[in-house]
Amino acid sequence: MVGETPSGSSRSVLARRAVLVGGAGLPLVGAAAIIRAQGPSLRSGEVSYRLVTLSHELEQPWAIAFLPDGEMLITERPGRLRRFAAGQLDATPVSGVPKVYANSQGGLLDIALHPDFVRNRLLYLSLAAPVEGGALTRVVRARYEKGALLDLQPIFDAVPAVSGGLHFGSRIAFDRSGLMYVTCGERYRRERAQKLDDLGGKIVRLRDDGTPAPDNPFVGRAGARPEIFTWGHRNPQGLAMHPGTGRMWSVEHGPRGGDELNLLQPGANYGWPLATHGIDYDGSKISDHTSLPGMQDPVRFWVPSISPCSLCFYTGDKFPAWRGSLFTGALSNNALFRIRLDGERWVGEERLVVDRLPYIRDVRQGPDGLLYLVTHADRGGLFRLEPA
Repeated sequence: MVGETPSGSSRSVLARRAVLVGGAGLPLVGAAAIIRAQGPSLRSGEVSYRLVTLSHELEQPWAIAFLPDGEMLITERPGRLRRFAAGQLDATPVSGVPKVYANSQGGLLDIALHPDFVRNRLLYLSLAAPVEGGALTRVVRARYEKGALLDLQPIFDAVPAVSGGLHFGSRIAFDRSGLMYVTCGERYRRERAQKLDDLGGKIVRLRDDGTPAPDNPFVGRAGARPEIFTWGHRNPQGLAMHPGTGRMWSVEHGPRGGDELNLLQPGANYGWPLATHGIDYDGSKISDHTSLPGMQDPVRFWVPSISPCSLCFYTGDKFPAWRGSLFTGALSNNALFRIRLDGERWVGEERLVVDRLPYIRDVRQGPDGLLYLVTHADRGGLFRLEPA
């Protein structure tokens, strides 16, 4: 699967894709600068829109969070948290960010605000953490004051740690009740996804302090981790709550083919690696089954892979025809996918900004009702979709 390959080729893929946005290995801009390059009017099936460039000063950006005062916080995989405010990227990174395992797919990954951020100023970061035995997916919580993380503490580790830099998952989302969901990849060890005493290949559901939600499906079951909400996942890279139903949806990477869009059901097993529509990178078969009794089938699967990354339900008023759609970046398809649902059923999709942006790592709706994207490249960009 192009973009999230399990070999040393990942760095060369990243370098090739960085050329498409202005050249790999170029020095990062030392001082803030405003870049508002408006592209031509583009047309989707229902909407005319324009791609606007806000910055090309980011190094491998991974995720965006919008603060109530209009500031944006953007994670960079090598281990920095950046501020974007009043049209400018602050040249000084946020202080207090913990050390990360910045290797291959590992590093500083997602960011999410506490549901009561206005009052408590708490935010959450997911990262690949270097620990004894290798590395693991970790969530930390900290209080944010202008330009600094304070009182930082680790609150969740997807144990056990293993060596290598693949499949950390790491998306964070909160539901209406204030519970936090975190995706945990199986760290390129397939068997972990089917072990209930192992947090690899799971989506967990936690209270805001990192402890298991008390009504999780495996609480009290011997040999099972109480944090687990769903299991049988490979590398879930997107997570979003449906604005109408409050239910959680995810996207995850298959191997060669078999990427999935899933509706999360408490306690459900999503099959990896016992049931999959994908094959191994060398062309060999992983499983004879695409579906099995007692396991949850995806709402949508993709063959060949698109490498879906991040997930966002659009609820704004700037693009009325897109309201209710799901958006995901397609890392290996050089596009932003808009997915149409009828209730909980996939009914269609379209590709936007095709071949204009490489490696879309995150898509988020801003408080202004516009869509914001970051591209994961050495000279990565921050972009916005506006009506044309």
